[in-house]
Amino acid sequence: MSVKIIPATEFLTAQYDGIPIIDVRSPSEFKQGHIPGAFNIPLFNDEERAIIGTIYKKVGRDQAISKGLEITGPKMKQLFQTALDKFTSNSNLIVHCWRGGMRSASMAWLLSLTGKTCIIIQGGYKSYRQQILENLNCQRYNFVILGGRTGCQKTSILREMSRQGENVIDLEELADHKGSAFGWIGRTSESGTEQFENDLFCELSKFDINEKIWLENESRTIGKIQIPEGIWKLMREAPLIHLDVDDNWRIENLVNTYYDNNPAQLIESFEKIRKRLGHEQTDEAIKNVQSGNYIEAVAIALNYYDKTYDYGLSRRQEEKVHRLRLQKNSLEAIARLVIEFKNKIIKE
Repeated sequence: MSVKIIPATEFLTAQYDGIPIIDVRSPSEFKQGHIPGAFNIPLFNDEERAIIGTIYKKVGRDQAISKGLEITGPKMKQLFQTALDKFTSNSNLIVHCWRGGMRSASMAWLLSLTGKTCIIIQGGYKSYRQQILENLNCQRYNFVILGGRTGCQKTSILREMSRQGENVIDLEELADHKGSAFGWIGRTSESGTEQFENDLFCELSKFDINEKIWLENESRTIGKIQIPEGIWKLMREAPLIHLDVDDNWRIENLVNTYYDNNPAQLIESFEKIRKRLGHEQTDEAIKNVQSGNYIEAVAIALNYYDKTYDYGLSRRQEEKVHRLRLQKNSLEAIARLVIEFKNKIIKE
């Protein structure tokens, strides 16, 4: 049997890719944020963790450990079997808790009895978070931003560019939100900022630091999440390719995106921007949704979003904005055109 302790900096190197990660924290801790790809096998449920925490604060460490052993004792066999069944074919496992303490040490010892090598992350998830936040706020990435008014299919174009070999990170997919007041429609479980940061770091780690990485032009917030300060500054400094697209084409794209959604959700989204859109315009848009006239409803929304986008674009350094006029075409053709345009105006 073998138990090995490594610092978080070493864990983040490529040599540990592909090794299963067991997160033994409580379900609520895991839900708030976890290492991408980790499996949650909690030693304590949320209620048990709260009980032990209270004892630790009010009585002391020894009594908290005693209570922890009392709770985990009867279920160690089941925890052991769960982990064993899930990772039968793996000779190495990575185990962590919040600070690399008793919880991870207990599980690592137990699993090592099967002959597996268990690797504990020193400092646990807390140390992992410190490392990735330092990276997100201090590392210099080479971004290229794809911009354009609402409805010009930026997200779809970026996905096609990824299929054509470009380095692309879909921030809206990571946030599980399309941006804007309508971005929540059709989504299931919007990410929190902590998990968004974890997932973003994971995606960034897939690319060479010297290569160009495409991002979509976003506000600092996407739904409820906030882009890390360091990444946001780099996005604002990066060259931006602005797609200039015919208004009718944009309206067609948006109608195709939203026409089969619940009208009540569209109405709720219009209500979210009532103060900014104006009462008269909002009422008119809602009437159009109710009557199925989505073209007019979308046109009203664009009147607001275009002004917002244009204002944001005007605040960028003029020399960093490169405009590309697009005609209606297939995504494959448009993606090739954007890539060619990038290669022409932006030197690696």
